Amino acid sequence: MYRIGIDLGGTNIAAGIINENYEIICQASTPTGSDRSADDIAADMAALCHTLCEKSGIPAAEIASVGIAAPGIANHDDGVIEYSCNLPFRKYPICAKIKESFPAPHVFVENDANAAAWGEAVAGAAKGAKDSIMITLGTGVGGGIIIDGKVISGFNYAGGELGHIVIQAGGASCGCGRKGCWEAYSSATALIRMTKEKLDECAAAGRATVMTDYVAKSGKVSGRTAFDAMRAGDEAGREVVNTYVYYLAQGLVNIINIFQPEVLSIGGGVSNEGDYLLDLLLPLIRAEVYGQGIVKSTDIRIATLKNNAGIIGGALLGLN
Repeated sequence: MYRIGIDLGGTNIAAGIINENYEIICQASTPTGSDRSADDIAADMAALCHTLCEKSGIPAAEIASVGIAAPGIANHDDGVIEYSCNLPFRKYPICAKIKESFPAPHVFVENDANAAAWGEAVAGAAKGAKDSIMITLGTGVGGGIIIDGKVISGFNYAGGELGHIVIQAGGASCGCGRKGCWEAYSSATALIRMTKEKLDECAAAGRATVMTDYVAKSGKVSGRTAFDAMRAGDEAGREVVNTYVYYLAQGLVNIINIFQPEVLSIGGGVSNEGDYLLDLLLPLIRAEVYGQGIVKSTDIRIATLKNNAGIIGGALLGLN
């Protein structure tokens, strides 16, 4: 039995066929063209399904389902993308549209962060855990909540926006319109902002930092700049990383205290720091989490599906 997962992004649409072992056996992608109509984008998604079947030699009749990981508010009961801020979907019946062009017996849709969390729960870092949460640290802070083996998204399908809990009242502005959101302090975007601020501070004070050399060599400030500098023994880099990790830990403690998941996995670009990131995070979290040392502790792990989380999680929709 084969399933197709589609990761609908603002820049690219990536799709893949997975087998019964949850392995991607064929992949394809196409530019999203976010300035186009919803119908045009949906037509490309269906075309990708046909392309995958042609490339893999697997007949469309052997595809059990198609699952779409979509940004925004996805009504998984009705198969509708209710709203996506960067794409032209407004109450759009995406599942029905795909079925018009590709003969899958079942088509599912879910918010992309929820789908990624589902993928980690079924086939990734949280495999075997009934209660798990995934946090993605990328352009924003995404979240997906799995409780008793089910995706939790609220009565209106807009739940799980964990990046928009406030951890600093009146703090930095967030893209959502609030101030002090966790996303404004713990996303890769926030890390880059903090790094730039530190570079400006060092320049004004005449303070040397190897981050200046790294930026000159690469041509940009990235989420790795401060971490690389810290590993090289640079104090300014250490200050940036310590500030970033402090805020990240505060948000994670809040999430753990609310849900007490068995596993909390961390994905997104910043998670590529791996054990180095965990070694900095864990002491801060353990010092503040409710019930520490008395009840069982949440296992905090780096997500394993990486860039394939949307495809695999999407393909696995319908299994819950």
